[in-house]
Amino acid sequence: MNELFAFFVRQSKWFVFAILVAISLMLLFRSDPYRQHVYLTSAGRLASTAYKSANNVTSYFNLQEINEDLNRQNAALQAEIVHLRQKVQTLSEQGFTDTLVVDSGVKPFEFVVAHVINNSIVHSHNYLTIDKGSLDGIRPELGVVDRNGVVGIVSNVGPSAARVISLLNPNLKLSCKIKRSDYFGSLVWDGVSPDEAVLEELPRHTVYKPGDTIVTNGFSDVFPPGLPVGVVLDTDADHNQNFFALRVKLLTDFTTLGNVQVVKNNRADELRALRKGEENDARQNPFGN
Repeated sequence: MNELFAFFVRQSKWFVFAILVAISLMLLFRSDPYRQHVYLTSAGRLASTAYKSANNVTSYFNLQEINEDLNRQNAALQAEIVHLRQKVQTLSEQGFTDTLVVDSGVKPFEFVVAHVINNSIVHSHNYLTIDKGSLDGIRPELGVVDRNGVVGIVSNVGPSAARVISLLNPNLKLSCKIKRSDYFGSLVWDGVSPDEAVLEELPRHTVYKPGDTIVTNGFSDVFPPGLPVGVVLDTDADHNQNFFALRVKLLTDFTTLGNVQVVKNNRADELRALRKGEENDARQNPFGN
C-alpha cells in the first residue's frame, strides 16, 4: 500500500496535467456548438469502429461452431439423399413386379461427422486418423467420405479416435462402376499421384469416355451405391492384362483433407450374418450336392 501511495506521489504532476486537460476539453466542447458536433461525430465513429472490430472478433470465434453445424447438416442431407435414392430404386423395381414392397422407414445409412487429426499422402501405404472412436459408435470396416467423394475405410478403433486406411493405399480395393454404362471393376491406388488411381478388372468391351463419373456400386455393405469417387481420365497404358483398366482422377483432395463423415450401415450386421450363413453352407456342402 505504501508503494502504491508513493507511486501516486511521484506521478502526481502527470495526474494533475491529465485532469486539467480533460477539464479544458470539456469546457471547450461545451462552449462551442461546432466543436461539440465534431466531438460527438468523432466519438460516434470511434465507437462504431470499436463495435465492428468486436463483432468481427466474435464472428471469427463463432466460425468453428457454424462450421460444425454445417457439417452436421451436410451429414443429414447425405443420409437423406442415400435413403431417397434407394427408395427410387425400390419403386423402379416395383414396376416389374406385382408385389408391393412395404417400406420399413428405417434409413439404412447414417453419417457421423468427424475431423481429420493426422493424414499422410507421401508414403507407399497411407493412413489417416479421425477424432471419433468407439464411444461415438465408430467400429472397424466403416466407410469414410468427405463432401467430394470416398476417403477410405476404418481399420482400427480406440475410445476417442480411429485409424482409417486411406484410398491412397494399395491394400484398399474399392468396388466401383462407371456411372453412365454400369461397367464395374476395382479401384486401387498405384502410388503414382495422390490425386489419381486406377480402375482395374474392367471387361474389354467396356464402354466409356473421358469425363465419365466413377461411383461406388454398392456391392459391399461399407458404402452405399452411387457415392462419387472420381472421373475417367484415359486408359491406363501400364496395364496389359486380359482386363481393361482406366486412369481415374480422384474427386477427394487428400492434400487439404479436414472434415469427413463416417458411413454407418444400419443393416450391416444383418448382411454379414447372411454372408456367414452362406459361407457355412458352402463349407458343409462344397460340391453343391
